[in-house]
Amino acid sequence: MRKPERFRRFLDYFTTNFPEPKTELHYGNPYELIVAVVLSAQCTDKRVNMVMPALLEQFPTPYQLAAASPEEIFPFIRSVSYPNNKAKHLAGLGRMLVNDFGGEVPSTIEELQRLPGVGRKTANVVVSVIYNQPAMAVDTHVFRVSHRLGLVNRTATTPLAVEKELLRYTPEDLVAKAHHWLILHGRYICVARQPKCGICPLTDCCRYYETNFAVAPSKPLPAPESGDIL
Repeated sequence: MRKPERFRRFLDYFTTNFPEPKTELHYGNPYELIVAVVLSAQCTDKRVNMVMPALLEQFPTPYQLAAASPEEIFPFIRSVSYPNNKAKHLAGLGRMLVNDFGGEVPSTIEELQRLPGVGRKTANVVVSVIYNQPAMAVDTHVFRVSHRLGLVNRTATTPLAVEKELLRYTPEDLVAKAHHWLILHGRYICVARQPKCGICPLTDCCRYYETNFAVAPSKPLPAPESGDIL
């Protein structure tokens, strides 16, 4: 199956069966989302959702966060991955939001990437979810699933290369949804160690399944030679 056909199958399935996907991070405004996404790096959304209420009660706006030290932030996020680094990132993020952006979360990828703890993936999530821009955030799930399904070439070995290929073949109005579809498929079906191919609805268009599980057609038996008993 060629790549455009794989994309059509992938997009047709999810637009029909899961037309309105959403992030599993809990948030109420752009500030809360960017804090949650920073915390979610190499950490589960479930864990981030557990720590966010107490963190936001203490630091409900960028102004309270900007006034806090990493040491004051740390106790609220100690259970997430890399809490020391993330406490420093959040303190710096709060100060920059206040000092450089008037307490507002910027709406461009370039400006967002200036914020501490915000890389291209995080910036893409924010502009996609909050500002409805056709941005494709490539995390470990998106990277893995897009390769397994065959939506990107094997030579796409960096997140940016995967992002560019996915954007090339995904209609602009479906980019934000496709990001969530790939994440959720990777989180619950196409998991890292033992993908659940037995319950996957996309095996008919999946390069990984074709390579590892599809049964090759049997070779035809040779024609009998003259004198053979039939």
